[in-house]
Amino acid sequence: MLPNGEDDSDLMRLVKELQASLMRNDKLEKENNELRQEVVRLRTQVSNLKAHDNERKAMLWKKLQSSYDGGNTDGSNLKAPEAKNPNPKPMVKEQSTGINRPPPPPPLPSKTTLGKRSVRRAPEVVELYRALTRRESHTDNKINQNGVLSPAFSRNMIGEIENRSKYLSDIKTDTDRHREHIHLLISKVEAATFTDISEVETFVKWIDDELSSLVDERAVLKHFQNWPERKADSLREAACNYRGLKNLETEILSFKENRKESLKQVLQKIQSLQDRLEETVNNTEKIRDSAGKRYKDFQIPWEWMLDAGLIGQLKYSSMRLAQEYMKRVINELESNGGAKEGNIMLQGVRFAYTVHQFAGGFDGETLHIFNELKKITTSEPRR
Repeated sequence: MLPNGEDDSDLMRLVKELQASLMRNDKLEKENNELRQEVVRLRTQVSNLKAHDNERKAMLWKKLQSSYDGGNTDGSNLKAPEAKNPNPKPMVKEQSTGINRPPPPPPLPSKTTLGKRSVRRAPEVVELYRALTRRESHTDNKINQNGVLSPAFSRNMIGEIENRSKYLSDIKTDTDRHREHIHLLISKVEAATFTDISEVETFVKWIDDELSSLVDERAVLKHFQNWPERKADSLREAACNYRGLKNLETEILSFKENRKESLKQVLQKIQSLQDRLEETVNNTEKIRDSAGKRYKDFQIPWEWMLDAGLIGQLKYSSMRLAQEYMKRVINELESNGGAKEGNIMLQGVRFAYTVHQFAGGFDGETLHIFNELKKITTSEPRR
């Protein structure tokens, strides 16, 4: 059953689009017929070019043959009076050899051979033929794609119109059914103020749960002109970014190496965590000024983006990665009798330096582990 009112106007618009498509198809069919006629004309032109080329080649061969025959006749007249042997054929061969006459041309090729040779010697014909066949193939595809609407296409169009109508009807139904509740949510979002970012997380989760029953949240809320879209989006953005940073911090602080894994695997995992940490922090610092101003306008906590907040905690957590990295390197060096296999000592010092620059220094525990690595470095005999 089709809806009335606003949905009827959408249905009429789709019907008009269908009619316009039919008219466009008629026009394309006319163009296709014209193109087919052009293809026939060009094919005829190609055939004429081939015939003309074949005739020209045949005339050249005839001239060569007649020239060869005339040369043989002249030679016979000159040598006949001197012939003493009653058999003239050997005398012709001997005299021909005496004057060093050029060898005769090859026999006249057959039509098939001549046709192939002419095509090879006239590349413009091949190029034109290929261009035409490609164009015709493209035209045929275009006819199949843009030709008269098939019954299946018509059925799909009708089905799409019906589905579109049902979708619009469901949006209208949700708009009417949840109108009062959405007005309540609007007032809640507009009046919301927070003192801690964790409160924003809780509020956003509640809003999402309340709107989850709508068939299309964005489409329904567009019918409410006073929906505070910018504030709602900012709340979701802040909650999502904060939760992503907290999850990364938890992953770093809970990292424990698996002794069964090889040195390369462990170091790669730690390096991967450090790379993710640096990228996440750098991205947050890039948007901190613009996002912080927007959060202030909507009374959303933003201090967690500062070095004194969660960003500072993340930088500090990187020292745990440095500790795990250096411990594994020290253990490898000691267990292998100080061997510098794969230059892992340099890897350990380089990673420690990277974290030191990123975090702005070391705490006491991290510095102590670094000094242990330094002792091994200075105690290594130089080779």
